[in-house]
Amino acid sequence: MSPSAFDCIVVGSGHAGSCAAVSAIESGCRRVLIVEKSPEEWVGGNGYFTAGAHRTVHGGLQDLLPIVTNVTPEVAATIDMDPYTAEDFTNDIMRLADGRSDPAMVKAVVNGSRETIGWLAEKVGIPFIFSFNRQAYLVNGRQKFWGGMVLSVVDGGKGVIAAHRRALEQAGVEVWFDSSAVELVAEDGRVTGLVIDRAGERETLSASAVILACGGFESSAELRGKYMSQDWTQAKVRGTPYNTGDAFNLTRPLNALLTGDFSPSGCHSTCWDANAAADCGDRVLSNQYTKSGYPLGIMVNALGKRFVDEGEDFRNYTYAKFGRAILHQPGGYAFQVWDSEVTGWLRKEEYGDGIVEKISAPSVKELAEALSAKGLWNEAVFLRTVEAYNVAVRASQAENPSRTWDPAVKDGLSTMSSQPHLNIDPPKTNWALPLNKPPFLAVKVACGITFTFGGLAIDPVTTSVLNEKGERIPGVFATGEVVGGLFYGNYPGGSGLTAGAVFGRKAGAEAARLAKLRDQAA
Repeated sequence: MSPSAFDCIVVGSGHAGSCAAVSAIESGCRRVLIVEKSPEEWVGGNGYFTAGAHRTVHGGLQDLLPIVTNVTPEVAATIDMDPYTAEDFTNDIMRLADGRSDPAMVKAVVNGSRETIGWLAEKVGIPFIFSFNRQAYLVNGRQKFWGGMVLSVVDGGKGVIAAHRRALEQAGVEVWFDSSAVELVAEDGRVTGLVIDRAGERETLSASAVILACGGFESSAELRGKYMSQDWTQAKVRGTPYNTGDAFNLTRPLNALLTGDFSPSGCHSTCWDANAAADCGDRVLSNQYTKSGYPLGIMVNALGKRFVDEGEDFRNYTYAKFGRAILHQPGGYAFQVWDSEVTGWLRKEEYGDGIVEKISAPSVKELAEALSAKGLWNEAVFLRTVEAYNVAVRASQAENPSRTWDPAVKDGLSTMSSQPHLNIDPPKTNWALPLNKPPFLAVKVACGITFTFGGLAIDPVTTSVLNEKGERIPGVFATGEVVGGLFYGNYPGGSGLTAGAVFGRKAGAEAARLAKLRDQAA
């Protein structure tokens, strides 16, 4: 095999691309190359910036204990973890997408999730742990998991990519950095290679399969404005600055079909530190800029008004759309507010000293004054918002004295009562406690964009990229955030990494199949 010939070329060094490369070797490819346009210090794409959460079908605690590394028998005896069925996973994706997700895509991810998690643990060496600090609350001595998603990874996304790098080296996969994919080489409609720009020099590489795993277009303000709306040009990029829609340019000459959510709601976003950089994530703090504690308090905009139901659902079902909601507020930012009764429940990784700028005060009035120096436009409206919220909470509590606050379940503590004149809009449906115990704390948040939902259409069985006629384009596959049709409008946390791994495994196996066919024909 010549120096420029490969069985499989993967474009992108993130989680999905790494899965594809390992799978290709495992399935029989002899020479696999990853080309990554970033320098080596930016290895890992968006996967590096995640919390490492993987959502999967599972049969409960005993099913997952063999693959996690942070549970002793003593700790296991304190865990409450319900099974998460294929029906649960399917319903969560479809519910949050208002039924718009491609059923075949959803089925492929859901049905492949548990086997793929096992493969990641065994073959790739991903060090899975139970996400106690993110997806469980310690209530009455019991670790109570909520929201369906229970798995994380040691050191989060950094741990995911570190494990992949070890696995890739062990498998003998070559990785070329500073190497941009410029053009797919095609003969008679079949992809047979890739033209790259490597450190300023053009090279043409041959391969029986090219797998696109180079992310969406979220890092390009221009494309966000084109495909979503001009508002999205102001979002803060949560992860890599290198996901700029390259797969669209590569596949356009092949008339590849674009699918999925290209609307203003078509992305994964989150509540993000307002002081974070605008154009890329931080390689040290990475996911710590997430600010996910809003269900424990309230969020107000620059006008001093609430604008979402902070207790509508568990955090991992609302953060994607609430990040978007912040973007559309005046000034594109908001404030999260709590009193001392709940601040101890905030995740130290996100709200610890030195992680976020804290705005605190001994009274609500003094908090309003402090917030005015940080962008609150109307102190009086803020004070009225807090007072109306407190009145509504007390009225609801008076009518429902048996309800108790429990962050691990939808506890029904709300702002709704039988007295319409006391109800507020929007309501808070769960976890509503009055803000009346000093000191008071607030942080300023913005919208951080993680990945876009619109992308290439693929066959969910083979991951082949489809053309505008719905036909497979031979020789080119796709996985990860470049794929469209799976998520619309909202997103159940932990699904993205799982989907990238499921489709990455499939793509690698297909690449090996094509390599074998080529060798047989030679």
